[in-house]
Amino acid sequence: MKEEFSKRINKIRKHMSDNNVDACMISTTVNMLYAYGHVVIGYYYIPLEGETVLFTKKAATKEGISIRKPEQIPDLLLDMNIAMPNTMYVEGDVMGHSYWLRLQKCFPDTKFIEASLALRTIRSVKTDYEVSLIKQSARLQVEVYQSIPDLFKPGMNDDELAHEIEYALRKHGHLGVHRTFGQLEIFMGSLLVGKNAGLASPYDFALGGAGDSDTIPIGANGTKIEKGNTIMVDYNGNATGYMNDCTRTFSYGILPQKAYDAHKLSIEILQLFESYPAGNVCEDFYLKTLQIVEKAGLSDCFMGSVRQAPFVGHGVGLEVNEFPVLAKRFKTILEPNMVVAVEPKFIIEGVGAVGAEDTFIIGETNNVATVDLNRQIIKLD
Repeated sequence: MKEEFSKRINKIRKHMSDNNVDACMISTTVNMLYAYGHVVIGYYYIPLEGETVLFTKKAATKEGISIRKPEQIPDLLLDMNIAMPNTMYVEGDVMGHSYWLRLQKCFPDTKFIEASLALRTIRSVKTDYEVSLIKQSARLQVEVYQSIPDLFKPGMNDDELAHEIEYALRKHGHLGVHRTFGQLEIFMGSLLVGKNAGLASPYDFALGGAGDSDTIPIGANGTKIEKGNTIMVDYNGNATGYMNDCTRTFSYGILPQKAYDAHKLSIEILQLFESYPAGNVCEDFYLKTLQIVEKAGLSDCFMGSVRQAPFVGHGVGLEVNEFPVLAKRFKTILEPNMVVAVEPKFIIEGVGAVGAEDTFIIGETNNVATVDLNRQIIKLD
């Protein structure tokens, strides 16, 4: 593991060097997990050269220097003969404003540079070890998704089926965490049935749903599963801290032909992404997808109906909405070991949502899905 985290620190330092930054101060959970490997309440100081230093207020590790307040950090660095940086990366987008101001007072002669975007960009290309953790999470997801036909019972509502799936995920090793970037909170994933699938949500996810409470307005809301409905299961596998995003669609009874046609198109888009490897531009795939959907006459129900999501895929890792994003104006060039979830989904009025989602490891010549799981609509009766 020492070698693994050395690779990650070197990636951060490469970015620092390219941008003339002397140091990086990490304090938020996801970036602390990425750079250090533990949840730590404290600060991880990464100089451009020399040893890193962990300052802990509370930690699940005995390592590091114990502090009561960040004001102690400058003197402790000087005691270790570490010079004050002229420029320093600080996570402005995700840390509290008061913490930013407090750190600025600790380093009055240091220019602070917002680092959240930089760190998300660095994390977008995974190490081989990170990829192995995502694949491990994917395996538990496959086992649970294959059991869904046995979990379903006629007469259920969406909440009852969701609870069974969530229980199965936990029994199979899911950690119960669904980390997201920004102010987004959802429990493990979402299950959408019938007309609830078409309801818009304030969340920046592909589809919405009303949810069971105004406090978490997304996902299942007590809708009874009736003949002619689809059940879209969109959960995250997380057995390692690194997540795998996967969606499969089930049906209760026979669906109209439009639903099957739209779902078939979703699978074709996933197959197209398999042959869209490193070197291609994220925006180009999104625009190509829009052209395919428009040609099929399904633009009005693609990625929502009331409010349509302006993307078709996103990075996955420690958070479920990482970089890169398959969206307009996202000019990022895909690189090997980026991990991207592609989710072309459609809302069929009176039926629900259809479509599949898979997470792909970006390769030099082709992209490989993390799961080998039937993408067709699965009939539950």
